Amino acid sequence: MQVQLDNEEAQVAFGETLGNVLQGRGRIYLEGDLGAGKTTLTRGVLRAYGYQGAVKSPTYTLVEPYELAGQRLYHLDLYRLSDPEELEFIGGRDVLADDALCLIEWPSRGEGWLPTPDIRLQLAVDEPGRRARLSAGSDFGERVLATLGDRLSGCPQQDGVFQWS
Repeated sequence: MQVQLDNEEAQVAFGETLGNVLQGRGRIYLEGDLGAGKTTLTRGVLRAYGYQGAVKSPTYTLVEPYELAGQRLYHLDLYRLSDPEELEFIGGRDVLADDALCLIEWPSRGEGWLPTPDIRLQLAVDEPGRRARLSAGSDFGERVLATLGDRLSGCPQQDGVFQWS
């Protein structure tokens, strides 16, 4: 599934829709170059659970926990991870085993240690905005994408890409 997000507001709104569909659980890998909008999309996901504050990427802390609307959410940024084994020292196994929603930026840095994602979301700059490509890695991910597809069915498409505005 591909979605064109023309501006920051569209990224946040799409993230919020995705957050609603996820219902507070799953492992989401957020991939893309620096500045592609991974944290912006995360802000939208968190808004689905009532969070209205600023969202900063946890580049130095590696993980930012949230308790929102009775749900546990974790935002991980593995950009500065030098070895996937470091995830063991920060409680990564507990975070990922939790029945929570985990949004993981730079998952390639945890390769070999991280479990398979439910959804892999790749963001790329595609002027004037961003292009999101989503794929499922589990049965749960397949169900999420099917539900998301139903919600996108009213959006116009161009060459198989949903135009979110």
